[in-house]
Amino acid sequence: VQLQASGGGLVQAGGSLRLSCAASGFNFNTYVMGWFREVPGREREGVASIKNKDGTTYYIDSVKGRFTIFSDSAKNMTYLQMNSLKPEDTAVYFCATSRRLQYYSSGFLRPDLFDVWGRGTQVTVSS
Repeated sequence: VQLQASGGGLVQAGGSLRLSCAASGFNFNTYVMGWFREVPGREREGVASIKNKDGTTYYIDSVKGRFTIFSDSAKNMTYLQMNSLKPEDTAVYFCATSRRLQYYSSGFLRPDLFDVWGRGTQVTVSS
């Protein structure tokens, strides 16, 4: 199982970025994919996740209406479209996958329920 995230960068407040996560080595269509972020001195937090089986999405309150998570099953890719970025969105972003969450009814933004993680990609939003 392998995940590779890309797409981070430096953007001004109000701008947009799209993060990409390339997945391989597992049944992408049934797993749950998630995006998380981490700031030094703070715990890693779940930003968004998607149940690839049925497309159900979950978001942390602070990004609702600004971020969109979606998957392309033909390419085994999951994306995080980030619009109206704010300086407080600055963080290292990680994609992750969970096999067990497809059987759960909650916990879709809990880092401890995700099993495989990709390397992070830095997102910096300047004010």
